[in-house]
Amino acid sequence: MADARHILRISGGDAKSFLQGLVTNDVDKTSDGLVYAALLTPQGKYLADFFMLADGEDILIDVDESLAAPLKMRLSMYKLRADVEITDADLYVHRGLSDAPEDGHLDPRDPTLGWRAYRDVVQTDDTTDWTKLYVAAEVPQTGVELHSDSYILEMGFERLGGVDFRKGCYVGQEVTARMKHKTELRKGLAKVTVSGPADPGDEITANGKPVGTLHSRAGNQALAYLRFDRATGEMQAGAAKLTRP
Repeated sequence: MADARHILRISGGDAKSFLQGLVTNDVDKTSDGLVYAALLTPQGKYLADFFMLADGEDILIDVDESLAAPLKMRLSMYKLRADVEITDADLYVHRGLSDAPEDGHLDPRDPTLGWRAYRDVVQTDDTTDWTKLYVAAEVPQTGVELHSDSYILEMGFERLGGVDFRKGCYVGQEVTARMKHKTELRKGLAKVTVSGPADPGDEITANGKPVGTLHSRAGNQALAYLRFDRATGEMQAGAAKLTRP
């Protein structure tokens, strides 16, 4: 089944410029389709990830239901005197893997994730194993791989089209740009092959040293947050053996 989502509507004369100064991707692209983005702390750490889409002069934000209220509150803190209204949209996410319908928009993170549409009725026909697709495409999920200690470049946001390095300033931009241009990532999300029983959240070790954490799993494939210099051979998590493909 699809993840539980919530749709916010950002309206008012300053809606686009307001978001442009806050989020990691270029809001102007929303006129052409879905845009994946994040809101960060000033220290460059993850607060929320979401999709944006232009709806006339408004911007729709498609966010995990668990983050809708805190995201709405955080955006309201930044609003100050801007001509912006942040409301709940009476819309629901529909998803599918077949050819996109007329109101469907391709998921910008990976072509294997199909399309998303926003309608005024709840979807009841989705039986897709999305976790399996997320693992195969190395796509991190809200509250699983993505949490308050995450840096988005370690989570693959550049590969997933979730950050624009040419758009100008946004909250957390300086730290993100520094990680992009001045350092080599030493930790990050990676796909692993799992042989044996292991559960999301299990610590991963190699040669007796901690190297990371196991996250989403689908069959013998899983996503893990790893320290790359130590994750070079066979690893262990629970009673399972892990290797990087």
